[in-house]
Amino acid sequence: MKTFEELDCWKRANTLRVNLSTLVKSFPSEERFRLTDQIIRASRSVTANIAEGYGRFHYQEYTQFCRQSRGSLYELMDHLIVAADERYITGEQLNDYKQQISDCLAVLNGFINYLKKAKLQNSVNEPEERYHLTINK
Repeated sequence: MKTFEELDCWKRANTLRVNLSTLVKSFPSEERFRLTDQIIRASRSVTANIAEGYGRFHYQEYTQFCRQSRGSLYELMDHLIVAADERYITGEQLNDYKQQISDCLAVLNGFINYLKKAKLQNSVNEPEERYHLTINK
């Protein structure tokens, strides 16, 4: 794997981010620096943390960045519930986005489990400070 852009978890989160960026353009202007901004920031945080963790080259650090991404996905879920409560999106839209978020969470959790297992497999051979992320997929 040459770049984080090849990771399924990043690809799915990126698609979600693009979709949400389009969605919030339909929100009322008074939400520009409130809910709209929160949704954009949280969606960017998901992909940014996956990318930053990739650049750390250590399993434990990468796992932590992926956990932060996971937290941002749950934050997005809450913001979208608020958007539905405020009637900025329909119940159907909320369900569609919840499904997208759930799909992202499933793939991200799978990747976190992969990182944990890879760390354990490599810990037998190398001291912790020498863990280097190698993704062979």
